[in-house]
Amino acid sequence: MDNDIFKSIADPSRRTLLDVLYESDGRTLNELCKHLDMSRIGVMKHLKILEGSGLISTRKIGREKLHYLNSVPLRQIYERWVSKYTEPWTIGLTQLKSDLESETAMIQKPQMVNRILIKATPEEIWYALTEPSMTSKYWYNGSIQSDWKKGSPYIIYNQEGGVQAKGELLQVEPPHKLVMTWQLLSLVETAEEKASCLTWEIEPNSEIAGVTLVTVIHDNTEASPNTAQVLENGLPVVLSGMKTLLETGRMLKEE
Repeated sequence: MDNDIFKSIADPSRRTLLDVLYESDGRTLNELCKHLDMSRIGVMKHLKILEGSGLISTRKIGREKLHYLNSVPLRQIYERWVSKYTEPWTIGLTQLKSDLESETAMIQKPQMVNRILIKATPEEIWYALTEPSMTSKYWYNGSIQSDWKKGSPYIIYNQEGGVQAKGELLQVEPPHKLVMTWQLLSLVETAEEKASCLTWEIEPNSEIAGVTLVTVIHDNTEASPNTAQVLENGLPVVLSGMKTLLETGRMLKEE
């Protein structure tokens, strides 16, 4: 997978596409074609390579196919090849940050989409997502508590018993889908913002047995811009931590 990513970003046209999505996520093919001097088919081929290596993800909204920068593989590359060779302060130089466009009146598109492949079953991933002893190992030491019924509240506690985040369970379909409102209370700049929404989609990979695709969508962030910014950097870390824990039994910070 590392080789696929390095090969993908070796091409200047594909780097341009990533830069464009970095500037503004959720773009159509027509929008992306404006930034490259090549045919529509040529752009589609580059997008297919980027999607194949996991560097972008797509969502079908109505008749439009929207393209999103997926920062999870880049985060994993950073953890594997950069972080152990550099001082901690350099993380600020390499983390991707997208300035999301305002949603248009005609189309309501997800504002952040992250995807990752994990060598585990959907049931194992659901357990890792809902079991307090598991979330405390990859979700910034947060222990999640709920009865996991639709309409019920949930709370994520830190190690000292303080509340990190809370919300309501809007949709509970184990082991494939979880929709939850999200209020991040652990930071001053996010504590007073209105709730946003997290959607977890957990589906077996159609081509590789024993591998599951996890998609996390962060949405409804119009009234919580600071929360959106924090999760833009934080969700790739959470997903990388979940993957490391399930595949190796170790915590990400122990790597």
